[in-house]
Amino acid sequence: MNNSLQDIELRLLNGGSINFKEAMEIAETARLEDLLDVSDRIRRSFSGNKINLCTIINAKSGKCPENCKYCAQSAHYNTNISEYPLINGEEVLKQAKTNEAYGVHRFSLVTSGRELDDNDFEKILGIIRRLKKETRIKICASLGFSTCDRALKLKEAGLDMYHHNLETGRSYFKNICTTHTFDDKIQTIKNLFSAGLKVCSGGIIGIGETMKDRLEMIFELRELGIKNIPINILIPISGTPFENIKRIEPVEVLRTISLFRLVIPDAEIRYAAGRKNLGRYQKTALRAGINGLMVGNFLTTSGNAIEEDLNMLRETGFEV
Repeated sequence: MNNSLQDIELRLLNGGSINFKEAMEIAETARLEDLLDVSDRIRRSFSGNKINLCTIINAKSGKCPENCKYCAQSAHYNTNISEYPLINGEEVLKQAKTNEAYGVHRFSLVTSGRELDDNDFEKILGIIRRLKKETRIKICASLGFSTCDRALKLKEAGLDMYHHNLETGRSYFKNICTTHTFDDKIQTIKNLFSAGLKVCSGGIIGIGETMKDRLEMIFELRELGIKNIPINILIPISGTPFENIKRIEPVEVLRTISLFRLVIPDAEIRYAAGRKNLGRYQKTALRAGINGLMVGNFLTTSGNAIEEDLNMLRETGFEV
């Protein structure tokens, strides 16, 4: 490397940045332990030991017309998941209050499909208003593609943040989905920002992509101004095209998280689905620059018990 990892650390701590070439050089040459140490120090410098907790509710499941190759909810694949329409507001409120009692900071409504029809969208607006009135938890949503008009209505109803993953880098995207484009995703993110919503956007590691593809994604997120970045690790689902894909090595996940921290030093980088697959490395990854955690179960797969995650965080020195 033209610049040592220590020089880059100093540059980042003083408000500088790294470019794509430098990130690739670090990925190819840096010792993992050195990379973990640097990314952990950068995380502590920008956000201390506080960690943000979020959880999701699968508010509408299955029958999605999109053909994302990793997804159990796509109507293109037979995955035998539970399919149901938009759940009622009482159940959403119950789960939101339960998570609030555990100290979870954010609660996200997630629905399957390209976008909600007008009837379901109005119901979601009503649910958001009720959650804002009857809880103190911050409300997030992941409702597919969004227009500027819908984003404004969500903002007015009290939504704090909208989740819309890029999933992977632009060059690799065509290998995971053909029913919508990478630019469709970019446009939705721009629509959300124009309405004044915060945006959460990240991707999935282990879908056959290279490190270059992952870095393409994180640099695109930096260009968009995204500061909330969930990192999912593929859980191969039976019936999807990726059911037999080779599982990514844990050390590759650690290296990726650390690099994401270097590219966007002040981001909230959130450990999300699939981390159970890291086994004994699950704790180690908290040294890689993580300062956000998705707790509880995910959309169609189970996660750790919230109490288990809280204990893990305390054991590793985080403030919960």
